Amino acid sequence: MFIAKTPADLPDLDTILSMSGLDFMLAMQRGEISRPPISGLMHYHLHAVAAGRVTFRGTPAFAHANPMGGVHGGWYGTLLDSCMACAVMTLVPKGSVYTTLEYKVNLTRAIPIGMDILATGIKRSRRPQHGGCAWGNQGGRRWQALCHRINHLPDHAPVARMTAAAHAARCCHAAVRTGHARSPACAAR
Repeated sequence: MFIAKTPADLPDLDTILSMSGLDFMLAMQRGEISRPPISGLMHYHLHAVAAGRVTFRGTPAFAHANPMGGVHGGWYGTLLDSCMACAVMTLVPKGSVYTTLEYKVNLTRAIPIGMDILATGIKRSRRPQHGGCAWGNQGGRRWQALCHRINHLPDHAPVARMTAAAHAARCCHAAVRTGHARSPACAAR
């Protein structure tokens, strides 16, 4: 499996839409399409793929440490979001895409830097907008759980054509409207 180094290395929208989500994930696992750059930054990769279930293998490095020297909670969240989102992706029909709406991670046990981790996402709900649960495994001991909601987007055109600037403007607008704008860029909008 190779990791995308530039946007040109990522599959284009036509390629993504030409496959079912399961076919897409299996092609990535076989190395026929690139892994996203986040997987290299966070030190994890696809380990197993099946309909409604995806497992990643990862190892947090010192680069993922928080100021106290433990694994940063963002590493857990990123890994488990990938597990759950990819599990949902395996059930997305050809011609559709999805995006994460929200997720919640409960950290139940710290994992040490350098420990090899298996994390699994399972799509449990029959409702398309709900993901299910994901968890990590450390020597047979579960270390956290995640609840996840996905937005399935059968009409992909608005998302596919949204530029980064338009996305930032939309996010800032929502933040300003809800009173959560803290960055100068959002406050200026």
